[in-house]
Amino acid sequence: MTRLLLIGTPGAGKGTQAQRLSETFDIPAISTGDIFRLNVKNETELGTQAKAFMDRGEYVPDSLTNELVRDRLSHADATDGFLLDGYPRTADQVQELDDILAEKNQQLDAVVMLSADVDEVVRRLLNRAIEQGRADDTEDVIRHRLDVYEAQTAPLISVYAARGLVITVDGLGEVADVTGRIVDALAERGISKN
Repeated sequence: MTRLLLIGTPGAGKGTQAQRLSETFDIPAISTGDIFRLNVKNETELGTQAKAFMDRGEYVPDSLTNELVRDRLSHADATDGFLLDGYPRTADQVQELDDILAEKNQQLDAVVMLSADVDEVVRRLLNRAIEQGRADDTEDVIRHRLDVYEAQTAPLISVYAARGLVITVDGLGEVADVTGRIVDALAERGISKN
């Protein structure tokens, strides 16, 4: 059973690495964005509530996000482990995740933090904006998102670091090399592939 949390700035490669680690460790990669989209698509009660916020361009409140994550972690495929990407993002969400896991007598095995040079991340995100036609992803907008990440996520990293869970891995370079660095760092902690 492997329970991981993936943290990193926008553009550090979390989504790509989440999919690769999901396959490597044979655990589901659970992204809050995917959970929102799936619930909205399936028109679940929680999805309908989330859609109302999303349609107004607002963040889905912690209480609703927590309910959606709690529901997703109750699915059979997450029984033997999971990789969370994009959750928790706030101190309240950290507490909720602690509560969810405590109810199952579980805990996180590691928090993998992908580090990346800010200027390189900005370059990556600007290229992605061009490739995907995101005209609103300007350098100012991207740098603001990075500032928000620093303000909101840095405290979470400190919480998990105090618990001895954080493994920092360089998120730059070839995708396979980054995956290899993560797998090696986890193996040093006694967390190996299934």
